Amino acid sequence: MIKVDEKNKGGFKASMFLFVLVSLENMGFIANMVSMVLYFLYVMFFNIPTSANTLTNFMGSTFLLPLVGAYISDTFINRYTTCLIFGFIEVLGLAMMTIQAYSKALQPAFCGGKPSCIHGGDAVMFYASLGLLALGSGGVKGALPALGGEQFDHRDPKEAKALARFFNWLLLSTTLGAAIGVTGIVYLTTEEHKWYWGFFISAVATFIGFVVLALGKPFYRLREPAIDNSPITRIAQVITLAIKNRRLALPDKPEELYEVGEDKKGCSEERISHTNQFRFLDKAAIVPKHSEPTPGTVCTVTQVEEVKILTRMLPILGSTIIMNTCLAQLQTFSIQQGNIMDRSLGKFKVPAASIPIIPLVFMAILIPTYELFFVPFARKITHHPSGITQLQRVGVGLVLSAISMAVAGIVEVKRRDQAHKDITKPISLFWLSFQYGIFGIADMFTLVGLLEFFYKEAPIGMRSLSTSFTWLSLSFGYFLSTVFVNIINSITKRISSSGRGWIRGLDLNQSHLNLFYWFLAILSCLNFLNYLYWASWYKYKTEEPDQAEAKAKELRTGPLVAVEENALDGETQTSEAPSSVQTEASTQQLIKERDQTA
Repeated sequence: MIKVDEKNKGGFKASMFLFVLVSLENMGFIANMVSMVLYFLYVMFFNIPTSANTLTNFMGSTFLLPLVGAYISDTFINRYTTCLIFGFIEVLGLAMMTIQAYSKALQPAFCGGKPSCIHGGDAVMFYASLGLLALGSGGVKGALPALGGEQFDHRDPKEAKALARFFNWLLLSTTLGAAIGVTGIVYLTTEEHKWYWGFFISAVATFIGFVVLALGKPFYRLREPAIDNSPITRIAQVITLAIKNRRLALPDKPEELYEVGEDKKGCSEERISHTNQFRFLDKAAIVPKHSEPTPGTVCTVTQVEEVKILTRMLPILGSTIIMNTCLAQLQTFSIQQGNIMDRSLGKFKVPAASIPIIPLVFMAILIPTYELFFVPFARKITHHPSGITQLQRVGVGLVLSAISMAVAGIVEVKRRDQAHKDITKPISLFWLSFQYGIFGIADMFTLVGLLEFFYKEAPIGMRSLSTSFTWLSLSFGYFLSTVFVNIINSITKRISSSGRGWIRGLDLNQSHLNLFYWFLAILSCLNFLNYLYWASWYKYKTEEPDQAEAKAKELRTGPLVAVEENALDGETQTSEAPSSVQTEASTQQLIKERDQTA
């Protein structure tokens, strides 16, 4: 085993192992994500709505299960071990899919266009392999971003800036791996119809990725979880005690709420100053009369503030769900569109599921450009370490996703009109590149923005749980896609003169997919207005500290201290330490002013 000095652990040296894993794992994951709808359609013999809904339900489950990986890595075992355990489950799921795709005996026979033809033991193996794949991949996603984040010490100014770059390079690693997957693996599966080769290559690449992750262990900074103080338990304690103490009056001064000393900190490893939002939760920190405060009878202010932070994040999480519903369409209906368009590129036949290579190429170029040129330029103007705030990045992505859906509706009108004129001369597959390209840029802004936002804003002991909110948004988006398809089909069947829904049967040319796309575009615009409200309401934990705390810092330093504020890192450097007398006097002055204000 390689021995590495503790001082040399972490940073980008350790992150390289994670980048390799992400590239190899996503090479298969993204390829399967964009082509699996055709596997359901032509091998498992699902019809169009069932194929789309099966994929969105699978993806929704995959992005819901990061909560499981996050909870385990925040509570029981470290994030590194969590990744390895769920990685084994993911490889097992891919192996089972390879076996079923290879064996004709494990595949259903065509049943005449019914919603689904699979049943019996074949169905058990099919859904078990999908379930294992979703659980394994989801569990890894719940722990991996936080494992990468903990390689950088946010208290060190240089490493704090490097942390912002980490999430950009994480997305670039995903992009590079996905680019190989949607070209090489997708060609094997959709054009050569060798689905088992696609799943087999995915399984081998994923296995190698986790071997690389394991080899990097000597270089990692590993944070052990607090087994006796899990995030879920801490949240439950705050909510329970706040309800129990609902009839008690809050003290006039926040200082009267319970907080432990610096030498008795809990799993959060940091003290969070009191805020005035969600004052009801402060009742959990009221010290019980005539008894000593214990974990079962009172929560600390820090513990209450942790719950407040997670609560403030929820509207941001909810405001990004519609965008991910739009993403689901590019992986289902747009792939089905491309499959009946002209896929010729000279003499070469382009697989419909390879069309996402266009946004991937955009992202592979734009991510380094954004990191190397835009961020330094914007940093000089905004004095923000990331150039622009995380929520501004997300807002840009939401606008672009709405534009993408509007363009998708226009392209579908053109495709369907040409099919009605002459079905033998369809329009080119590359018309889809417009909607894919725009959405690729949107995803670059939103995904990284959300990962960085949820990681930086979260309490230290809840970072896996918090970063899993990014995947939770994706999950809800995919599930909502299924709901929208079913509801819109049901409503439009009743109100249309032909008795047909917008999306029906096996023939897209008889459907009105463009109307569905425009429905999502309008919904995205309304959602953006909702997002603007919540984004302006949100206060960053690290960049907009409590005013009282800022004033306390100013008073504690005293007039004799030369203070240099670093606007980029939020670092305060002092050239002379204040005397204990000055510090005590300043603290007393602050308390006096607070009492007068109250």
